[in-house]
Amino acid sequence: MATELLATVDLDAELQKQSPQKILQYAMEQYENLAISFSGAEDVVLVHMAQQINPNVQVFSLDTGRLHAETYRFIERVRKYYNVKIDILSPDAEAVRQLVTEKGLFSFYEDTHHECCGIRKTQPLRKKLSQLDAWVTGQRKDQSPGTRAGIPVIQDDKVFAQPGGRLVKFNPLANWSSQQVWDYIRAMEVPYNELHDRGYVSIGCEPCTRPVGPGQHEREGRWWWEDATKKECGLHAQNVDS
Repeated sequence: MATELLATVDLDAELQKQSPQKILQYAMEQYENLAISFSGAEDVVLVHMAQQINPNVQVFSLDTGRLHAETYRFIERVRKYYNVKIDILSPDAEAVRQLVTEKGLFSFYEDTHHECCGIRKTQPLRKKLSQLDAWVTGQRKDQSPGTRAGIPVIQDDKVFAQPGGRLVKFNPLANWSSQQVWDYIRAMEVPYNELHDRGYVSIGCEPCTRPVGPGQHEREGRWWWEDATKKECGLHAQNVDS
């Protein structure tokens, strides 16, 4: 394992110099059983890039049951636009029922978002990733200075790997800025969530997302009632724990 980790670190140093397209191509060539995690602007850029390499790439999306109507329409537009199958992951109904019955629909405002995100996001994601050898995310270093500034392009996912197994995580857009993402979206006419036109930058569940104002960082619109250094939902817990 130590040798694998060292090899990953060395490979990351090389991939850091490459374009997102080259990183994505490398990932898809090395791992046949790979999938793209899709939800936002960065992710649809990756879907667009991946379609140029292999139109049959796996794509999945987390449906927490609390998304904006606009987000559901966005997912459907992407499915039709790229003629891509999107595996929609839903939370365990019984776990959601117990949480809502015991704590109500908005418990996250009182005791942090982690329990709700754990049930609605992390658990379904863990189940999906147990079936994969590698996954691709749209994380960028500048998305959250408190938790994402040091993310690599390739890493061994220590959070979601199965016991005794290995799961590789790719972040091809790690070195891109938000401006570069949107320049690409406009140049390539990539579909995007209509909420972006209303001041939303980082979009999650409806109760936990709001538009940001001039001069505010994009993550300030997520879980705004909590400490800025804790704004991860569990999907990228390694950013905080590692």
